[in-house]
Amino acid sequence: MPMHFLWPESLWLMAALPLLVLLYVWLLRRKKKMAVRFASLSIVREAMGPGQSVRRHIPPVLFLLALVAMLLAAARPVAVVTLPSTQQTIILAMDVSGSMRATDVQPNRMVAAQNAAKSFLTELPRHVKVGIVAFAGSAQVAQLPTVNREDLVTAIDRFQMQRATATGNAIVISLATLFPDAGIDLQQLQGGRDRQRGFAIDGEKKELKEFKPVPPGSYTSAAIIMLTDGQRTTGVDPLEAAKLAAERGVRVYTVGIGTVDGETIGFEGWSMRVRLDEETLKAVASKTAAEYFYAGTAADLKKVYETLSSRLTVEKKETEVSALLAMAAAALALLSAGLSLLWFNRIL
Repeated sequence: MPMHFLWPESLWLMAALPLLVLLYVWLLRRKKKMAVRFASLSIVREAMGPGQSVRRHIPPVLFLLALVAMLLAAARPVAVVTLPSTQQTIILAMDVSGSMRATDVQPNRMVAAQNAAKSFLTELPRHVKVGIVAFAGSAQVAQLPTVNREDLVTAIDRFQMQRATATGNAIVISLATLFPDAGIDLQQLQGGRDRQRGFAIDGEKKELKEFKPVPPGSYTSAAIIMLTDGQRTTGVDPLEAAKLAAERGVRVYTVGIGTVDGETIGFEGWSMRVRLDEETLKAVASKTAAEYFYAGTAADLKKVYETLSSRLTVEKKETEVSALLAMAAAALALLSAGLSLLWFNRIL
């Protein structure tokens, strides 16, 4: 997005700058006429030297640039700049279904995912809270959001694999963790009933503050990262859950691990057919104004988390940059005056 101005009317003052240039040229010519005449012009050229005639124009040019910067600052420019993120909470929703035993990602999908998640924690600023949701046939909060990295690592190491995959439940539980007072009810969604945004189900209906949807991706205080290697086999429709997240402005970044074509995995006498549902994961990310990442190896998975760390710890914002231009104007004015004193023992 290009720079724009909050007070563009101030830019009309720029029209005075050509007048200042003309005034400077007129003063030079007037000074030349009033100068003491030398017997020979060659003596003047020799006394000044080729550099002197150029140097005398540098301080005025710097002062003119300082005026330009001042006038731009007065117009209150706004530009998109990259700043440290104000994001305070990230929920890691991690698949612990039986298919995570597959060894196509070394040493296996689960261990690779655990190691990548731990590495991700070390990359985040210490003030960012992280919560962990583990999901298979159901979804549970393995660790409430905290800044204590040791507790988070312990929760990751405690993962126990289970059957089935409920990706939609993982998103809903993550949202309920981020908004504990919002009345997000997983049982109500699983029952196939329409969401009643003004009520929560907890034995009986409790009236809540009226909920108003916001633009997708507009909630910058939290985000969800969901990693899975399979497709939904039970629970809430992940696209319905993604809609719930989008209405609250929460981005859901999705990470796919494993085979896209599908394969049969055997373990301790049983086998199962698994396939990564990239189409749904991409749709979830798109609906919430986030991104989808595919990780085919442990190295890829680590890179994905590194990318997410950089994306979530900085953000681009429209910010007024008047102060920066004012500082630049002051620096140019001081430099102009300093050079003039140094070279000609005068200010301009």
